[in-house]
Amino acid sequence: MASDNILDKMTFEDAMRELEKLVDSLDKGDVSLDEAIAAYDRGSQLKDHCQKKLNEAKMKVETIQASDPTNSTPDKLTPFNPD
Repeated sequence: MASDNILDKMTFEDAMRELEKLVDSLDKGDVSLDEAIAAYDRGSQLKDHCQKKLNEAKMKVETIQASDPTNSTPDKLTPFNPD
């Protein structure tokens, strides 16, 4: 599908922004039933895409940790800030 190809190229952050917009429009109730169904379908695709990206990131971190010969962990963690 062409839309899947576009979704595959979408960043995690872009997918989250689109998902947040969909949720906002559904929360406001300013969409028709057909639009709500389409938004739900798109939201499901975006959620799956975000989960896939998170799983990929987790695997990369685990690979890096496994390749660390000292297997050391940092003394202090800093919060993640995407902005």
